[in-house]
Amino acid sequence: MSSTPKILLFGKNGQVGWELQRSLSPLGELVAVDYDSTDLCGDFTNLQGLAKNIQTLQPNIIVNAAAYTAVDKAESEPELARNINALAPGVLAHEAKKLGALLVHYSTDYVFDGSGSKPWKETDATGPLSVYGKTKLEGEQLIVENCPNHLIFRTSWVYAARGNNFAKTILRLAEERERLTVIDDQTGAPTGADLLADVTAHAIRSVFTNPQTNPKLAGLYHVVANGQTSWHGYAKFVIEHALRAGVPLITTLDAIVPVLTSAFPTAAKRPHNSCLNTNKLQSAFGLSLPHWQQGVARMLNEII
Repeated sequence: MSSTPKILLFGKNGQVGWELQRSLSPLGELVAVDYDSTDLCGDFTNLQGLAKNIQTLQPNIIVNAAAYTAVDKAESEPELARNINALAPGVLAHEAKKLGALLVHYSTDYVFDGSGSKPWKETDATGPLSVYGKTKLEGEQLIVENCPNHLIFRTSWVYAARGNNFAKTILRLAEERERLTVIDDQTGAPTGADLLADVTAHAIRSVFTNPQTNPKLAGLYHVVANGQTSWHGYAKFVIEHALRAGVPLITTLDAIVPVLTSAFPTAAKRPHNSCLNTNKLQSAFGLSLPHWQQGVARMLNEII
């Protein structure tokens, strides 16, 4: 980078935020906060506090890894979800524009209705099925309206070795049960928080080292690992990897039974097709994204 920017990161203790602290640190002066930070406001229900925080720090780059992600709970807390996922990012965008700062934000495949089987492109029509999806889409729209210098990264099926994730749940259940039932009619690409963080750092570096191409690079991108699977396929990969590693499990590969989404009723409706097309990202930033199995295997080696 030609100069040393000041980077303000929100949501530092989440899965993606934790990895971003690692990937962003070499790029400049990093100030990282979370909702419970005492010295600086990272509480996304305190819109005035967020604005004041940005005005005081005057960062060159704002990275928002904070979000309301309790998909089912959002159905009964729509205003709280909207405040955190839409209104707060809108404030970040407004303040970023005043400073001429770059705003980086993360969104989700839940902005789509999950129909069809083709991976979704950035230009495809949205149609969220849930409060979570609707609030994330509104957050995108407020950023686009208020801050032209932005990077919005839509992703899906995010996991990390740190904290809870699908693989850890499957492994725990496989130690307790002889038979598992796992949804097989939802497809997507398990995507590591570390991959998201590394792509983010690469994109930020590209924007700041090539200011003349900055307007062309700003915009909306899909970021997921390569390939696709179902939750059932994901579970089988996890169990197979664990068995090869010598983990004592009760569940065998043959005892992982595929079922429909309707077998597990939830408050929020999930998209069946969560596959995202990443051609735009790979072309714009010269990237080749790894297959989902690579990242999951690395994560499993870390937690097993």
